[in-house]
Amino acid sequence: MGPSKSGGGRRFAWKKFAIGAVVLIGLVYFFGPRKEDLDDYVPSIMKPDARPAEDAIYPPAPGPTTKHTGQDYPATQIPHDNDVSTAPETRPTDPASDGDLTKTHYCTQPYKAGVPLVQFALMIDAGSTGSRIHIYKFNNCGPSPGYEYEVFKQRQPGLSSYRGDPEAAAKSLDELLQEALRVVPESLRHCTPIEVKATAGLRRLGTQEAADILAAVRRRLETAYPFSLAGEHAVEIMEGRDEGVYAWLTANYLLKTLSAEAKAEQRQPYAVLDLGGASTQIVFQPTLDMAKPDASLEEGEHKYELKYDGATRVLYQHSYLGYGLMTARQSVHRLVEFMNGLRGASHGKDAFVANPCLAKGTQRLVEIDDQRMGEKFNVTMMGQDVGDFESCNRVVELVMAKDAVCNVKPCSFNGVYQPSLLETFPHGKILLLSYFYDRLNPFLAAKANAPKQPVHISTYADLAKTVCEGPAAWTELWGADKDLMDELEGRPEWCLDLTFMHALLRLGYEFNADREVELGKQIDGTELGWCLGATIKMITGAELKCNV
Repeated sequence: MGPSKSGGGRRFAWKKFAIGAVVLIGLVYFFGPRKEDLDDYVPSIMKPDARPAEDAIYPPAPGPTTKHTGQDYPATQIPHDNDVSTAPETRPTDPASDGDLTKTHYCTQPYKAGVPLVQFALMIDAGSTGSRIHIYKFNNCGPSPGYEYEVFKQRQPGLSSYRGDPEAAAKSLDELLQEALRVVPESLRHCTPIEVKATAGLRRLGTQEAADILAAVRRRLETAYPFSLAGEHAVEIMEGRDEGVYAWLTANYLLKTLSAEAKAEQRQPYAVLDLGGASTQIVFQPTLDMAKPDASLEEGEHKYELKYDGATRVLYQHSYLGYGLMTARQSVHRLVEFMNGLRGASHGKDAFVANPCLAKGTQRLVEIDDQRMGEKFNVTMMGQDVGDFESCNRVVELVMAKDAVCNVKPCSFNGVYQPSLLETFPHGKILLLSYFYDRLNPFLAAKANAPKQPVHISTYADLAKTVCEGPAAWTELWGADKDLMDELEGRPEWCLDLTFMHALLRLGYEFNADREVELGKQIDGTELGWCLGATIKMITGAELKCNV
């Protein structure tokens, strides 16, 4: 029997098995995403350190001091005698190009009495591997804060590394706060609000140890620095639900969909979907048909009332733990290894396992975490001639748990309540972040000289079909792009990644295949993350108090 015939037999066996695999949906309980996998969860938005280094496509986070430019903020017509009615031709991008930091290039006085012309604000992101300060400059030329630019500085290690020594943890932020003293003019420091938001690192320390560190940080800010702590929650461990909402606010603020001056067709905010290593998050503002009896959004953790610019927006948000890209990979590999065992094929420690989610002709050593047996072991996953988008998609569909029990309808996947996007967000724009961007952008960059084409949900499936075909197909389409070829050859799981992303968007969230999406990493040099959104909430959510 020749090789091609044998290969065809294997392909047929895989497809036949995959079609019948729905009877194994109960296996998802054992092999799908599990909470135990997520003890080290770090939401991915604005956290390059949360992703495994081997999967990083872009360079690591910037060095000790970098500056990001804000989006152009056109001056607003205001009822005061103002001699500046248009934005400057050359806008400042950092303190060096700004001249007098107590003034702004966009207007000569604030839009109303009682507010400062310039407002600086500080946000410290106390992450698991390091702490970062974001020093933002805003103006009050219009009714909403006008973002001008950001100064960014980071240091390692993070606060959680100072376990048992809260004072040392607090002093570790001095390097960042000295940068704030360097940037913020002395006359504005006492009215510059500051918040410290800790994430995954402190969550893992335990309640008392984390509380001791946060208390020490607060004391140091109150006694050693002139900045104003923004309320009783100024130093805290941030809830995961806030991260997604603040990232939504960042994106829609920079895209100006929240501005009262925006045209009517520009006022519907984007839905923001993030795909990190351990979770995927969705935040959107559903439009509910109040004529229907069940039109209201169900109460629960998913409901978020965001007060911004004098209005309250009711958002739906959810973080699907276990459905990030890295955890999805693990779940697929576990399921494939087990399914191979059911077929009597090679499985278990040091086995060679045929895997349809690896591109044809590729292989990868994978660690299997067998939680039933409480052991870990390595297997070699082989794409060989079985790598195939359709077969991989059937395995991914099992992991998605689309048929899980839905206690409160409607549900997206894994039994999670979510208003139907087809009904409550039928025409709204969609912004995809993090791995959604990282996996697709290299292919778009490869077509840099071609006319820009819109990206649809189906784009992920179209690319997955080609990527799963292996090196011969890659060479035909992208052989001239060495960087892209190196990526594909070095990461055989791109077939799995693209297939999972398509299933998540198409099957999980139920977007139509022809639904257009936009990809984002930055807007005019500003990272799409939670920090700017949290800062905007800080300076607009309540009356700011100066430190006397």
